Order: sequence, then structure tokens, then C-alpha cells
Amino acid sequence: MSGSSERAQRADAQRNVEAILAAAIRVLARDPKASVSVIAKEAGVGRVTLYGHFPNRAAVIAAAVDRALAQTTAAIDAARLDEGDPFEALARLVDASWSVTHQHGALLVAAERILPADELSFAHAEPMAAAEAVFVRGQRSGAFRDDISTGWLVTLLHSVTHGASTAVHEGGIDAEDAPRLILATMVGAVTPPGREVPVVGGQVAESVP
Repeated sequence: MSGSSERAQRADAQRNVEAILAAAIRVLARDPKASVSVIAKEAGVGRVTLYGHFPNRAAVIAAAVDRALAQTTAAIDAARLDEGDPFEALARLVDASWSVTHQHGALLVAAERILPADELSFAHAEPMAAAEAVFVRGQRSGAFRDDISTGWLVTLLHSVTHGASTAVHEGGIDAEDAPRLILATMVGAVTPPGREVPVVGGQVAESVP
């Protein structure tokens, strides 16, 4: 086989892998129980082709989670969380976290059913570290209350974000309104007692009843 033919085959294989992973993220974000057949159909490839790159459904899900993690990292890096006012950094963190969480939908639900707990912990590690850095900076500057641990604030943001995702999927809130509600909840939570809740992101942030 000529070198050009080998390169063409490698390029075709890479395109197939990219198509499969993109399809897996889309499909599993809608339905965490989606089968390999559904993923292959969405990707425009056959089951044989899919299994030629991934030995089983769990491997597809693991690779899709890795891809989602890379997208999350890119979104967080682009948010410039180490710059500017801590409240505005928190707003950018909420926007970045929500855009990825909503895009991936039920992907992590599928992953939770298949992947070991340590792999899922790794998937959450970088976003949680980025959130912790925002809360630490806000507390050190005096902008955020310091009588609540940063670990608890990270847990709260994670819970509120995923709670909003669940509410969107159940029809309780609109996806477009979710970032405002998450930000309102978190700004209310980090504002020191006795201080007026600040205006953040062009709107008054207030605790959500």
C-alpha cells in the first residue's frame, strides 16, 4: 500500500472517530440510555465501523466524557477567571459552566452508569479547581464572605448548576434563564452578611426563592 493510501485511510479513520464522538455527545446528552446503534446512525457510520474504533459502549462513553472535559477546560480557560472583580469572575464562571453543562445534558448520567467513580471524579476535578480558585480569590479580597469554606461553595455551585440542568430538562425553567438564576443564587450566597447584594453581569443578583 502506498504512503498516500495509508494517509488517506488514517484521515478517514480520524474523521470517523470525530463523527462518532460528536454524535455520542449529542445523543447521550438527549438520552443517557441511547444504544450503540443509535450513536452509529447519528454519526453516519455502521456499527462495524464504530466497533472498529471502540470495543464497546462503555469505551464510547468514556471517550465522549474525555471530549466533553476538553470542551469544559477550553470554556473555563476562555473565561479568564483570574482577572477582574471576583463577582464578575464568578459570573463568567457560571456562564462557562452552564454552557457546557447544558450542552452535555445527560451525558454524565450515562457515564455514572458505566464508568468507575474515580474516572468521574477526574472529569469534575478541573472545573471544581477553577471554581475553588474564584472563591478563594473573592474571599482573600474581602469581596466574598469568608465564614463558609471554599469547598462548600464549590459543592453549592456544582449542585445548583446540575439542579438547574435537571429543572430545564423537566420543563421547570427555561435554559436561557438558567445562568441568571444560578448566578443570583451564588452571588446571594457569597455576599458577606449585612452587605447589599451587588449588581453582577448587568443585572441585580438576588437569592432565588
